[in-house]
Amino acid sequence: MKRIGVLTSGGDSPGMNAAVRAVVRKAIFHEMEVFGIYYGYQGLINGDIRQLELGSVGDIIHRGGTMLHTARCLEFKTEEGQLKAIEQLNKYGIEGLVIIGGDGSYMGAKALTERGFPCIGVPGTIDNDIPGTDFTIGFDTALNTVIDAIDKIRDTATSHERTYVVEVMGRNAGDIALWAGLAGGAETILCPEYDYDMEELIGKLKRGHDRGKKHSIIIVAEGVGSAVDVSRKIEAKAGFETRVTVLGHVQRGGSPSANDRVLASRLGARAVELLLDGKGGRSVGIEQNRLVDYDIIEVLGKPHTIDKKMYDLSSELSI
Repeated sequence: MKRIGVLTSGGDSPGMNAAVRAVVRKAIFHEMEVFGIYYGYQGLINGDIRQLELGSVGDIIHRGGTMLHTARCLEFKTEEGQLKAIEQLNKYGIEGLVIIGGDGSYMGAKALTERGFPCIGVPGTIDNDIPGTDFTIGFDTALNTVIDAIDKIRDTATSHERTYVVEVMGRNAGDIALWAGLAGGAETILCPEYDYDMEELIGKLKRGHDRGKKHSIIIVAEGVGSAVDVSRKIEAKAGFETRVTVLGHVQRGGSPSANDRVLASRLGARAVELLLDGKGGRSVGIEQNRLVDYDIIEVLGKPHTIDKKMYDLSSELSI
């Protein structure tokens, strides 16, 4: 394989640029040509494709977002859109494609794989919801952004003796909420993977209040619902004054952490190695600090889970 492409798709995540850099430089090291596909699958269909050199990816390892930009593309979900994409790949002589993104991006990689085009999926999403890897690119940075916000909110909660309800991102996964809640000492964590009992939550707040506790932090994953709704229920049932903070897209920005830069570099380089070996239809990941790769179709068929022991630990430590 002498010519490959790379694209980023779906929501951006810190470390995507580091992954693009790794793909480009690893490929050039092995005397391959690399073409960047701008604006995700939409750019692929439109032919927004340019060759990348060593200097094209200089000074981007520390930058958040993605230099290749990203966009949603409904057209690519159709057979016509997929055939247009393959036509563009053939036009530029691209023999393999590295796709960096989340589950929606993986669905695109799966579609191309099923049409016989070699694709390697690299997990880039803050949600940490891609099976076949312990961590996705961007999760660690987003997590630290959330923890920084929780630390600041706790200062205000302490000063005003209030209950704060903090809504974090993650789509239908509770990883950000769980990890941030445990690291930030939250009193309650609401994740979409597990049902919660509002009466139990209220009881916990009241028990804390009775022993002299003046403030609390409750973390709500967006997959559970609105933090505003949770706040209103607490005020109505317990009578505690609450404040809501929705962190929003601030979680997706910022310079990637050292962990995300290293992870992205390792996964991006591994994707190129697989293409060099003539392998396609794979998803790269990291498990117990060891690089792994799995069939991308099988990966998409697996359910996302979170660590139940960690979830239970968060409850035990916040009694």
